[in-house]
Amino acid sequence: QSQDGLLEVNLIASINKINLGNQQVYVLNYNGQIPGPRLEAKPGDTIRINFTNKLPQPTNIHYHGLHIPIIGNADNVFLKIAPGDRLTYQFQIPQNHPAGMFWYHPHFHSLTAEQLFGGLAGLFIVRGELDEIPEVKAAEEKFLVLQDFALDQQGNLLPSQELSIMTGREGDLITVNGQSKPNLAIPPQGLLRLRILNASTSRFYRLSLEEHQFYLIATDGGALTEPIEMSELLLTPGERADILIQASREPGKYRLLNLPYQRVSMGMMGRNVPENQPQVLATVSYDTKVAAVPLPSKLIPVEALPKAQKVRRFQMNHGMIPGQGMAFLFNGQPYQLERTDTQVQLNTVEDWELINTGIMDHPFHVHGNAFQVVSRNGKPEPYLAWKDVVLVRPGEKVLIRMPFQDFPGKTVYHCHILDHEDLGMMGNLEIQA
Repeated sequence: QSQDGLLEVNLIASINKINLGNQQVYVLNYNGQIPGPRLEAKPGDTIRINFTNKLPQPTNIHYHGLHIPIIGNADNVFLKIAPGDRLTYQFQIPQNHPAGMFWYHPHFHSLTAEQLFGGLAGLFIVRGELDEIPEVKAAEEKFLVLQDFALDQQGNLLPSQELSIMTGREGDLITVNGQSKPNLAIPPQGLLRLRILNASTSRFYRLSLEEHQFYLIATDGGALTEPIEMSELLLTPGERADILIQASREPGKYRLLNLPYQRVSMGMMGRNVPENQPQVLATVSYDTKVAAVPLPSKLIPVEALPKAQKVRRFQMNHGMIPGQGMAFLFNGQPYQLERTDTQVQLNTVEDWELINTGIMDHPFHVHGNAFQVVSRNGKPEPYLAWKDVVLVRPGEKVLIRMPFQDFPGKTVYHCHILDHEDLGMMGNLEIQA
């Protein structure tokens, strides 16, 4: 947690033996823990992260969802920190930054998926007005970081097969905060605030809690205008959700389930056939039934963005590239470091049309800038929310509206199935002052 306007942390990425689930495993980690340490700051704070790379590969850190500078030693994905090297990241959280749930993970192109799949991820929380709403403040807050690992009997990371990399690798061991099926207890006041991050490389989580509704209060980019009631919640890689759960049923234990979900259309099965059985991720328990737990009626107003000055179109697909094999593409092209794909002007608003002409789901992520989803296949989105990852299903056309404010420079947008990103589904975005 930050003190007197400064959050200073020593962070070390390394590979060593740690306790995960119920076994000793040899995985990638920050500071010897999975997930990495949770960082908490407030708007206006200065962040200083003294980072040491003890991995045998180059790496760097992306601050996913934070609206901070994208150049220098801030959220700069073009930095290369060689094995054994150190770098101090330093930036300020803007005074007007929304409260919310963000995260940090490696983003060195071609190694992003491998390093995240090895275990490197941690939460970055910005505190603010959402946390001060009385009903939200009264709730029991729990953070859930969802990850999956592919390990052998000895607890070593399994090498990945080409087909599973192409569809997006998934591991058989699913952990919640590095634990296997933890129990979350709701205290007598009867309200639980679950703040959930999908930190998996490719796995989708379709969550439901037996006999309970979810009340969504915030998405990737911060609070909603009012809670949205839902019976299940789909989280694609990189997405976050902040939900309230009422202890309004009979006291007991209820299972938090991951329901089956098919993210690849016909023909590319392999071992990615969804389990027909729901998987138990955790349990939620309480001893006292609380008749009427008050939910907040209003949260933080989400302002609709003004009309866009420009419309762009991005087609997402995969294809064979001579000499490269299978690649994933934006507008028919795989990623190239030197090429600028999209140039935008600071202080403008743009509409981006995301069109998936392939056979796999693609969650689309833009660095440094949150957006609002306007419509899917022409149908208006039911509520306004700030997002930084949006799912585009096969055959779908999703329209997003994005303001470019505050920070010029060069960054990226990409598919957040990180294997697809490493296989080419990424573009360079230049924001010009």
